[in-house]
Amino acid sequence: MAFGIYIHWPFCRSKCPYCDFFSKVQKHIPQDKIVNEYIEDIKYYSELTKNKEVTSIFFGGGTPSLLSPQNIERLISTIAANWHISSNIEISLEANPNTDSPSLFSDLHSSGINRLSLGIQSLSAEGLKFLGRTHSVRDALTSAEKVLNIFSNHSADFIYALPNQNITSWHNDLLQICSLGFKHLSLYQLTIEDGTIFAKKDIKPADENTAIELYNLSNQILTQYGYDHYEVSNFAKPLYECKHNKLYWQGDDYVGIGPSAHGRLHINNNFFATTHKRQKEKLTPYERAEELILMGLRLTEGINKQTFKQTCGLDFDKLISPQILTALSQQELIENSSQTIRATANGFLVLNKIIEDLICNSLYIDYQHQ
Repeated sequence: MAFGIYIHWPFCRSKCPYCDFFSKVQKHIPQDKIVNEYIEDIKYYSELTKNKEVTSIFFGGGTPSLLSPQNIERLISTIAANWHISSNIEISLEANPNTDSPSLFSDLHSSGINRLSLGIQSLSAEGLKFLGRTHSVRDALTSAEKVLNIFSNHSADFIYALPNQNITSWHNDLLQICSLGFKHLSLYQLTIEDGTIFAKKDIKPADENTAIELYNLSNQILTQYGYDHYEVSNFAKPLYECKHNKLYWQGDDYVGIGPSAHGRLHINNNFFATTHKRQKEKLTPYERAEELILMGLRLTEGINKQTFKQTCGLDFDKLISPQILTALSQQELIENSSQTIRATANGFLVLNKIIEDLICNSLYIDYQHQ
């Protein structure tokens, strides 16, 4: 099974108005001290998971490209010294165009990063300004060119369904996005989360009908350009799906290092949710099953029922009300077989409702007696 390490670097140069992730804007950052603490946490978790083989490492944030290449290399080296490392390990890092120095991307590659995810978010000056991004379109295009020249595996993030965004403008953006040549693309619909600057300003995204049209157009254009729509918001060229993010959606184990980093570990037939700092909360099979449904249905391949049972110990078909499954199938929102359950194209448009029906209304077995 896949096993990953997530490293959270919470610092940013500025706070984006749509972002609800934990992050800090801080001028003076004691990098070495913080990384020393991360290294101790890595050693702690390695003792709990010595039998695992690390298949992916992901540096997220915040803005992890603000972390020095030297400290990135220290963290990667510590992981390699404490676990067996897969021969084809994926080591990803998120970077913003405005954190690029003349040699940053090449330095990151030399430090051990082999997959770079670039947070472009928009290819229009108006879009970047609205989203509070501090880089220009020119910065984005220059950084994209460098990333594609230095890394053989790469991704870019974009946000759509902005207020007043229409089909024509997004169609033009999609053609330019596809022409950049990234192996992987993440396209996120703008959502207004509580506590964000946008929420406080009562900003509204594109209306629901427009958002659906933009979503369908994204699928159409990216498919034409050879991208596989393998997860609700993610598209990849063949063989370039994000290994690390996919292990979340598949329910595999991972260690979380750093503030706001979460982990999921299966130890001695028990499930644990881990949080900073070295906190472990035991999960019931029922709670783990909920997570597997919540995450697994985001994949276009859906949930493999045999893997589901191997992961949480519960039989999917005995867990979910057959009436609910029949109703969703008749509405052509899911495809349900003895092997898998997956959302249809129409189902993806109302995926949150499907998940709510399955989790909130359909789990009926009393696991206290199992």
